[in-house]
Amino acid sequence: MQAGKLYSEKRNKPVVSFEFFPPRDEAAETKFYNVVDSLADLEYDYMSVTFGAGGSTKDGSYNTVKKMIQEKNLPTVAYIAGFGLAPSEITSILDRYRDIGVKTIFAIRGDEPKNAEFTPHPDSFKYASDLIAFINKNYEFDLGCAGYPEGHIQAKSLDKDISYLKLKQDNGAQYVIAQYFYENRFFFDYVEKCRQAGVTIPIIPGIMPIYSMKLTHMLCKLCGSTLPPEVSRKLEELTEKEKGAVAEYGIDFAVDQCRELLEKGVDGLHFYTMDRSRSVTEIITRLKKDNLL
Repeated sequence: MQAGKLYSEKRNKPVVSFEFFPPRDEAAETKFYNVVDSLADLEYDYMSVTFGAGGSTKDGSYNTVKKMIQEKNLPTVAYIAGFGLAPSEITSILDRYRDIGVKTIFAIRGDEPKNAEFTPHPDSFKYASDLIAFINKNYEFDLGCAGYPEGHIQAKSLDKDISYLKLKQDNGAQYVIAQYFYENRFFFDYVEKCRQAGVTIPIIPGIMPIYSMKLTHMLCKLCGSTLPPEVSRKLEELTEKEKGAVAEYGIDFAVDQCRELLEKGVDGLHFYTMDRSRSVTEIITRLKKDNLL
């Protein structure tokens, strides 16, 4: 499955994709594949599997992608995070993915591993744009990259961050998955700024449903995504009510968010599943009822 080609084709329906992180151990595998199978029953276009910082999940990611492609026949995109890895190690990882039938790589720099014993290789790629250029030169994968509607947490400014996105495009990226946001204005403004800066490839909004108050606050802090004050207040109110109320609110919020994005003509929706199925299933079902998917 070539994601770049999928986004570039003129379609009557937006591209729908689901993101997973590989199960941490054998005990988690059964639950993980139950979630995958459940979401596979929906109308979707592809799934993606993440890659841990410093290659911490490289074997788990590889085994997960392999099973999804070869055993379950699921269209799957493989992540790679290049931070600290030697070019030879990246080559080995990419060769393995190519050999099992991966057609699309989603390339990011990735975070610095929290493991104090990790030592970055001196020849590792400093930026995602360098990693993308390397892959584009040596392989025939379709290539995706990340964008940040509110700016990367380490970026000096949003404009500077967008200039790096333009470089990713120039080095071979064919589509962008925008990090999640809870105010659509951030995405619409970002796309406009990107177009003005010469970024022409499709920019796909990432959707992170609100699953729980604790997880939402943790992820917003980690990723630099803004949680609107009215949403924060609502979450505080709901935590005092019945169990599951926050997730239900998250579904309602995401449906409204996606509805506006789709009505304004986005090329697709990329859902961060957090290896869960219920919220995404309900969101997709409601959007289909509205004839938006």
